Amino acid sequence: MSNSIEQQIEQVLEQVRPALRMDGGGIEFVKYESEAGAVYVRLKGACVGCPMSEITLKMGIEAALQDAIPEIKEVISVE
Repeated sequence: MSNSIEQQIEQVLEQVRPALRMDGGGIEFVKYESEAGAVYVRLKGACVGCPMSEITLKMGIEAALQDAIPEIKEVISVE
């Protein structure tokens, strides 16, 4: 039995969390919308308001999720 997409997202986020923690930040999975292929996350700690957080989100987290899960089209940060 394969993992649900939500479980796969959590597994990928678990792999990027140590790098975020090294900079005093974090990430929380909020929800996945399958029809849009959108993953909603909440940045935490030092990531909130950091000028690099958008680059981290798109180039790091979004790229890692898209590599692992082809259905994902974008990652959106929510407050």
